[in-house]
Amino acid sequence: MSQQPRTEQQHPDLSMTITQLSLYVTADEKAMAEAAAGIIAEQSKEAIEKRDIFNIALSGGKTPIPLFEALSSPRWSKAVDWTKTVVYWTDERCVPPESPESNYGMARRPLLSHVEATRFYRMKGEDVPELASAAYEKLLADHFCLIPGEFPRFDCILLGVGVDGHTASLFPGDRALQEQEKSVVEVYPAKGKMPRITLTMPVLNNARCCIFLASGRSKNSVLSTALNLMAAPMLPAQMVRPHNGKLCWVIDNNAYQG
Repeated sequence: MSQQPRTEQQHPDLSMTITQLSLYVTADEKAMAEAAAGIIAEQSKEAIEKRDIFNIALSGGKTPIPLFEALSSPRWSKAVDWTKTVVYWTDERCVPPESPESNYGMARRPLLSHVEATRFYRMKGEDVPELASAAYEKLLADHFCLIPGEFPRFDCILLGVGVDGHTASLFPGDRALQEQEKSVVEVYPAKGKMPRITLTMPVLNNARCCIFLASGRSKNSVLSTALNLMAAPMLPAQMVRPHNGKLCWVIDNNAYQG
């Protein structure tokens, strides 16, 4: 990777919860996408060399679209062995897959339709939320050969952060943040937002690598809190602290400086 982390933090008091924290500050969204693609390619190579498979969970929203476009470009599409890659999702809005609001669709159109990925497993947002979350939990348990009490260990989880500090579909103050037994739950956000399905915090914190993307001046305020891992976590994004894995934040200069 040509892009190097601007800063790295490691604190002895957090050694049991954070193996490595890296902050990559890039010039713009395009450079952010290139930096994140490089990290994903590295994680893919390591996973396939060690386990002959690369399990990744993708996020939705507009922020990762430049990354999806980068990963499908000639430079990066060959850097990831898509034939040995299995794609999942961190969360999904309760809409059908053809909806412009679908996280699955946001990844399918710019990325999965252009690479040799054949194994990808969407959350079925068109189903009853409780049934969809239970079905995805069973799917993960089967694919990762889990026993009761275990959580899937993804090689890479891609995440974003909202201006309110939410990540995946884990919102501040929501009961889903307290979930410690299930891998997947349904979420009913406040303020009339549509229901969602999401991976839970124990799954995020069990990953080998979590990559956050953030861009734009609107994210500056929330980042000042979310990146403060020396303080007790106040925001869902701040609670993502992999127990035995990497934590990477890749942001553009607007999000960094405001």
